Amino acid sequence: MMHLSLLAIASKSIVWSPKVAVVMILCNIIGIAIGKYTLPQLDARPALPAPAMFGGMGFPALLATCSLGHLIGAGAILGLASVGYL
Repeated sequence: MMHLSLLAIASKSIVWSPKVAVVMILCNIIGIAIGKYTLPQLDARPALPAPAMFGGMGFPALLATCSLGHLIGAGAILGLASVGYL
């Protein structure tokens, strides 16, 4: 019974649009830039197939920076949607 009351207070979901995609892409770029300058070991193994294309990062660094970008992006999208921009 409690789950019904929780569903009643849940916010509406955001419709995917090109604006949402641009915000997520920009936030991923910001996450990669933050990680590039703060991670102590960018070239950890396993390596990516084309490391020069990814700035010399290994798979763990790319996974970490993109995860950070998605966390930033989720917050940005929810915030911009609550303000009414998206």
